[in-house]
Amino acid sequence: MSLSSKNLQAASLDTVDRAILAALVEDGRMTNAALAARVGVAESTCAYRVRALRETGVISSINARLDLAAIGRPIQAVVRVHLSSHSRVHIDELFDRLVEIPGALSVVHVAGDNDFHLHVAVASPERLRDVILEHITSHPAVTKTETQLVFEVREGAGVLGPL
Repeated sequence: MSLSSKNLQAASLDTVDRAILAALVEDGRMTNAALAARVGVAESTCAYRVRALRETGVISSINARLDLAAIGRPIQAVVRVHLSSHSRVHIDELFDRLVEIPGALSVVHVAGDNDFHLHVAVASPERLRDVILEHITSHPAVTKTETQLVFEVREGAGVLGPL
């Protein structure tokens, strides 16, 4: 789907679609009956709308939020990665490598002084060191990393409100 058709698709979301999306963001396990009642439409209409939102890619997945400390990953960090080479091969190879790191929560390819930002959750400071040494700085194109410990994470307002 092209960028312009995605923009057209976003503009065509009505208040019912947005209400469905907001409810699913809040609780992705909500039954169709509860979702329909919440947004004020018939269950068949709700099921059709959700199916259409999935088929068009507006809903790409529904995920669980984990308590990272409860699963043994209490330490979070953002690792900023700087490359010496910006060839497509190095970028793609490192991107693929970073997303496969155990504990990687998100990997973002960015513009600016750094090339990647990697958000990780690990069990200990030693494991954080090992992730950096074994998975990041061992790549030949990586010249520098900066690691920032995360003290607290809060969810943002999201994208469904007015711009």
